[in-house]
Amino acid sequence: MNKTAVALTIAGSDPSGGAGLQADLKTFHQHRVYGASAITLITVQNTVGVSRVELLPPEWLAQQIAAVLADIPPHAVKTGALGGIAAIEVIAAARLNCPLIVDPVMISKHGAPLMAEAAREALKTLLLPLATLVTPNLHEAAAITGIEVNSVESMKEAARRIQGMGSDAVLVKGGHLEGDAIDVLLADGEFTEFRSVRFPTQHTHGTGCTYSAAITALLARGYALSEAVSEAKTFISEAIRTAPGLGAGSGPVNHWARSI
Repeated sequence: MNKTAVALTIAGSDPSGGAGLQADLKTFHQHRVYGASAITLITVQNTVGVSRVELLPPEWLAQQIAAVLADIPPHAVKTGALGGIAAIEVIAAARLNCPLIVDPVMISKHGAPLMAEAAREALKTLLLPLATLVTPNLHEAAAITGIEVNSVESMKEAARRIQGMGSDAVLVKGGHLEGDAIDVLLADGEFTEFRSVRFPTQHTHGTGCTYSAAITALLARGYALSEAVSEAKTFISEAIRTAPGLGAGSGPVNHWARSI
């Protein structure tokens, strides 16, 4: 690299550090990418549960994004928990001029809503058409498409439908399936499956954030999409396997896991 790669996360705050923008920034750093952030919402949570979610005013979000873009332009941007329609509108109006990875976070690990149901249509019509990659889990893929997603074949059908909404590529994450953890990527008209062994652990808080952040970091460094997903899959698998066991509930993954 002749210059420092920069990635911007537009996401919510997790004070326990396992998910949200804190997990994103740790992951960016571990992949040797300079991380910037714009906060969409603040949560009160730990590994046991979420007790409060507060959305920031949209003008605050717009000004944060504008401040970063004006001074330290990112090479890739990812979104996480957005909360409501206003945040989606702000991001859609921003001139990012780089790959956009949309992680359509809808509920927390503990079931707390992180996107208003009314905002789902705005996500589909305003944000997905701008996305280089969308990374839904099974629940999110079902919520976006309106179909049941519980198998590799239904994951592929969901990916087709989400891509039909305008995104360049879709990665449906099958972490909640039985057996191996299988993710399905639809890009350039082809499906690619990424598999890893499932590890028996409760410490999976922030896996989606960390996974999509790793992809974002690698895209910022210039990796091709398929290679970025492959390397990020290896990273998140190792991060789960070596989770530090923190907290009394669903603890964080290991953000010090080996990366490229």
